[in-house]
Amino acid sequence: MSAPGFATSGVPHVDVDPFDMNFFADPYPAHELLRETGPVVYLDKWKLYGVARYAEVHAVLNDPATFCSSRGVGLSDFKKETPWRPPSLILEADPPEHTRTRAVLSKVLSPTVMKGLRDRFAAVAEQRVDALLDKGSFDAITDLAEAYPLSIFPDALGLKPEGREHLIPYASVVFNAFGPPNQLRQEAIARSAPHQAYVTEQCQRDNLTPGGIGACIHAHVDEGAITATEAPLLVRSLLSAGLDTTVNGIGAAVYCLARFPEQWQRLRGDLTLARNAFEEAVRFESPVQTFFRTTTREVELSGATIGEGEKVLMFLAAANRDPRRWDKPDSYDITRRTSGHVGYGSGIHMCVGQLVARLEGETMLSALARRVASIEITGEPKRRFNNTLRGLDSLPVTITPA
Repeated sequence: MSAPGFATSGVPHVDVDPFDMNFFADPYPAHELLRETGPVVYLDKWKLYGVARYAEVHAVLNDPATFCSSRGVGLSDFKKETPWRPPSLILEADPPEHTRTRAVLSKVLSPTVMKGLRDRFAAVAEQRVDALLDKGSFDAITDLAEAYPLSIFPDALGLKPEGREHLIPYASVVFNAFGPPNQLRQEAIARSAPHQAYVTEQCQRDNLTPGGIGACIHAHVDEGAITATEAPLLVRSLLSAGLDTTVNGIGAAVYCLARFPEQWQRLRGDLTLARNAFEEAVRFESPVQTFFRTTTREVELSGATIGEGEKVLMFLAAANRDPRRWDKPDSYDITRRTSGHVGYGSGIHMCVGQLVARLEGETMLSALARRVASIEITGEPKRRFNNTLRGLDSLPVTITPA
């Protein structure tokens, strides 16, 4: 990273590549450089604008008319190139189309629906913790952060048992594809065909269990709210929103609680903190690190002029640790007031799977805190590199019963 130079428009240029392996390994020094260089910066490597402070990230997320999603929430500009798959009706759409499809998902994932799922999710979390206590030592990613959501969310959605091993690789392809044409993106798309075929097939009405969330989405076709072509694409959007972010969120929470034993003891002493312990892990680790928008017109943002059709990269993770917004941002504190973090985004495009993620995170952390006295990291954690997501591939731990 070199010191910034200045553009004629007064926007400082920064020599940072946010899609480089070294950046992924330790993004925090670069996040600080980006935040402290200015409210808006220009990243020469990919010829795009970047915002890393909380105020500007929040402003971009909450002005969809100026910073649109329909031209792609990755580096690709759909106005200039063909998307690698049919665009998402939620993530890669703007009002009024987005408003209509989003309303359907809001109904099928409402707080009332979540209430109906809670007992089942909690029971499965208890069973998972029982099995892990029997083992004592295990990998907190494969045996917990992945195994738990995979054992409940596909059932709630109404997927058949066969082929679910495609789900996590599929979501990882989606999030890698938001990046530039680097090795991660190219390899992900090259090996995506079987995962895409599985997902496309599973999202069809005939393949979904009656009464599940997927079938409920298709039922809105009969009411005329969405078309028969749109329904499978809406089911598809839940397969990435409801899984990968949740897996990385639970992984982040366990990783935090293992590294900050005083916070673990605090949670054990007050189980009502379980949901907030999960939220604070989402703020602290930011499983979704970045998203793009494209300007629909020339706009001034915090004194910087950005032309029409420019890509703007929002560093959600940097905003979640901006000292202008958070007190002691680099500390994990389960009693912190976490509302306002941008770990799920903000505004009309806020993560549609967030209620599912929160419910899964809360029920799993409650079950752990009730039954487990300590979590100890017993081996080197390994990162899983992805153009958009930050998470672990492996986290060896040992737990002791309470």
